[in-house]
Amino acid sequence: MFRRERSIPLRGSAAALCNNLSVLQLPGRNLTHFGVVHGPSAQLLSAAPEGVPLAQRQLQAKEGAGVSPPLITQVHWCVLPFRVLLVLTSHRGIQMYESDGSVMVYWHALDAGDASLVQAVFARGIASSGHFICVGMWSGRVLVFDIPAKGPNIVLSEELAGHQTPVTDIATEPAQGQDCVADMVTADDSGLLCVWQSGPEFKLLTRIPGFGVPCPSVQLWQGTIAAGYGNGQVRLYEASTGTLHVQIDAHARAICALDLAPEVGKLLSAAEDTFVHIWKLSRSPEGGYIEVEHCHGECVPDTQVCGARFCDPAGSSFAVTGYDLAEILRFSSM
Repeated sequence: MFRRERSIPLRGSAAALCNNLSVLQLPGRNLTHFGVVHGPSAQLLSAAPEGVPLAQRQLQAKEGAGVSPPLITQVHWCVLPFRVLLVLTSHRGIQMYESDGSVMVYWHALDAGDASLVQAVFARGIASSGHFICVGMWSGRVLVFDIPAKGPNIVLSEELAGHQTPVTDIATEPAQGQDCVADMVTADDSGLLCVWQSGPEFKLLTRIPGFGVPCPSVQLWQGTIAAGYGNGQVRLYEASTGTLHVQIDAHARAICALDLAPEVGKLLSAAEDTFVHIWKLSRSPEGGYIEVEHCHGECVPDTQVCGARFCDPAGSSFAVTGYDLAEILRFSSM
């Protein structure tokens, strides 16, 4: 069971975008960072365990070429082996900052040259794998950036072609060293999932076809893909083969966010039906099949939920954002 904790005030509400909450825990300093976007700006907040906000920072989208101010589509902290970078995506480009948002170390402008006049140009979907940061594009491509141990000498090393429609989300997990390990999955607006092996050259291992609805959010845990869809379903696939293990009719409306607590295998799903659910994933020792147990359900009344994340790797607390809600709601286990 979870109980409501003291919420964290925002200067404005979260935009009605999927995956509109990023969380970075700093155990050594007993701090948690939260990132939320709305319009052309992103709010970064630091809070102590009791919920008292200690600091706020506002980041603006870099203008680039264009007449109207660009809209930020996502904010996400990427934890690399040797540094942590904060990544913002927008309709104009990709911005990478030091973890506290104090210094921008890299800017990549989007090239709208191959977009039609009626096609929106944007970047969306952010994840890190090893010393790479991967960012999804409106064109369906995934940009792979090689990140140095320090400094701004970031290089666009590769463009992955696996999708025909805009990328929605990217998930990764640390590779265990096996051959042909599936350690990254990308999702798109058609519901297609592409499974990759990361490395100096990324390799497409398999495609999991969609079924006519978008897949706004994906997660990866111990070789299992958790995918949340626009019809409220959560589907669990074997990453290496694409085999469907479990289908959960989890929500009455479109899913807007998934998250995983890697230490315990808890899966969080949040949707436009105002509910946040927590599920326990495990593998049966006999056949190796994925088993799912429902652990908790939380209703956020009269709110269009747009982001939800665990606040720690053990899944003992989580946070929720909503459109037209000028606070981050926090819940912790009793």
